[in-house]
Amino acid sequence: RSMPNIILGLAGAIGHDPAAALYVDGELVAACEEERFVRRKHARDEAPYLAARACLQMGGVRGQDVSQIAIPFAPISLFTKARWHYAYRHWYAPDRAIDSVLNGNRRYRRYRRDLSSLLDKLHIPAATSQVVPVQHQLAHAASATLINPQELRTPIFCSDAKGEYSAIFLGYAEAGKIVRVKEFYNPDSLAGMYAALTDYLGFEALDGEFKVMGIAPFGDPEKYDLSSLAKFNGRRLKINNHLVGTVGIRRYKAQSKGHYFSRQLVDMLGPRRVGNLVDDPYVHYAAAIQALYENLAVKIVKSYLGDMIHETGRLAVAGTSSLNIRLNQKLGEIDGVKELLINPASGDAGTAIGAAAFAASKQTEPLKPAKHFFLGPKFTRNQCVEACKGHREKPVWEILDDPHAKAVELLKAGEVIGWFRGRMEFGARALGNRSILADPSQPGIAQRINKLVKFRESWRPFSASLLESAADDYIDRGKLNSHDEAMALSVKTTAKFREAYPDVVHVDGTARLQVVRDDNNADFHNLLSQFADATGQRLLINTALNRPGEALVCTPEEAINAFHGTDLNYLILGDLLVSKREEVDDW
Repeated sequence: RSMPNIILGLAGAIGHDPAAALYVDGELVAACEEERFVRRKHARDEAPYLAARACLQMGGVRGQDVSQIAIPFAPISLFTKARWHYAYRHWYAPDRAIDSVLNGNRRYRRYRRDLSSLLDKLHIPAATSQVVPVQHQLAHAASATLINPQELRTPIFCSDAKGEYSAIFLGYAEAGKIVRVKEFYNPDSLAGMYAALTDYLGFEALDGEFKVMGIAPFGDPEKYDLSSLAKFNGRRLKINNHLVGTVGIRRYKAQSKGHYFSRQLVDMLGPRRVGNLVDDPYVHYAAAIQALYENLAVKIVKSYLGDMIHETGRLAVAGTSSLNIRLNQKLGEIDGVKELLINPASGDAGTAIGAAAFAASKQTEPLKPAKHFFLGPKFTRNQCVEACKGHREKPVWEILDDPHAKAVELLKAGEVIGWFRGRMEFGARALGNRSILADPSQPGIAQRINKLVKFRESWRPFSASLLESAADDYIDRGKLNSHDEAMALSVKTTAKFREAYPDVVHVDGTARLQVVRDDNNADFHNLLSQFADATGQRLLINTALNRPGEALVCTPEEAINAFHGTDLNYLILGDLLVSKREEVDDW
């Protein structure tokens, strides 16, 4: 047999969310994010070394066997519109404008330099492995389409803060190829505009956008007019860089820190938020920017992809904007959309998969569909036992004959439990293998979870996972013919659901609900089924197994650390039931 074709995809080219993915003979066999290993969310300025090493181990391959390394960043020619557009739009900062033209690929060059030392550490020889640069937005687009290749044409909308230059990509995938229809270049970025308002509302980019999105339904989007931030005339998008996305001397500075907006925005809206987010005017600004974001994105998609959507009934979305589940809801409601394709890892970590898939699509063997996103490490019973034995807290543990039955017993008794089984999820959500679970019918359960573990804002509802048999009873999916399996979409719920489970419903009647199928995650489906048989409840609250500010846990040791850093009483760790040792007073 000839040598297998092994492609390693690496993400993290723009300083955050490094990740790795491995394709072997056209099949996605492993993917994981560096943050899970270094224990810092987004793993800023790290190389995806530990993630890549784990992928190679899971794939059973050596570094010297890797034939291609795909990276989601590529050089952009001086003779393209992209570099000159950026320079033209930043005429007020001539040093930045000239630099963008003459030194436009410096980030790519720096990444290639850093890549050499990373490949050395992974024992991947430069002489026998080929580096395949993939443009950032093409990597995003591939992550939403090529991982499940179909002959059918699939329109694609990618929206990102920025890649090399492109901030918005519109195109389609067909027969394993991606075709570009239109791109909008930085600084005309919808995601950049949203990030600037996130900064103005007192949050850090990458994490704060979730909070702005979450608080938006509590505000009135009509109370304050933010339409001056951006205009789309049917063909051209222009972000107002006098207000947001500013550079150089126009940036608003406070305590020596430059922000993503100008003094002019502060003069228009008032001081940057220092009080409570639910106060007037900030809660209404959150509502207004979410509405503007949604309206502009929908108009752009309709303008460039509308005819294709009516023809195909499909739309794929990717890029960091696809982490905004309310935007995804609006995109799913576009006339003609019956199937909405969203990668569970639609942020920059997902470009590791996308770049590898793009490179693999150029090979002779056809790409195999990705069946699920449980692509990280798994651990044996013995590894779980050793983690308990060696842990400084000396937890109490016992081996269970039926972990699912024990979990159901605890959940039925009102316990909130940790659940650690199988391969780790890839992407932004806990999908049932590294989760904290609870019975959503328990009165005040959201407050209890917050008190025990999460300490998050009371206005942020929890997500839930439910059996496919319950989906049509609880979800009003409109014209869509498929359910969300990755918590990537805000969905309208039925009155029956809102009445029964108020702790997982947002103020506007929507929820984030993962529909679990037996062929997608049989182990978690088994737990939900046993819980339904015992209680009549066909769903569980499902939130990430981590402590506030930490990445999702990866190893048994980290699961025990998280367990002891909370007030949870029980953790199902593989086949073990873990509990805490009772404290005994010495006197």
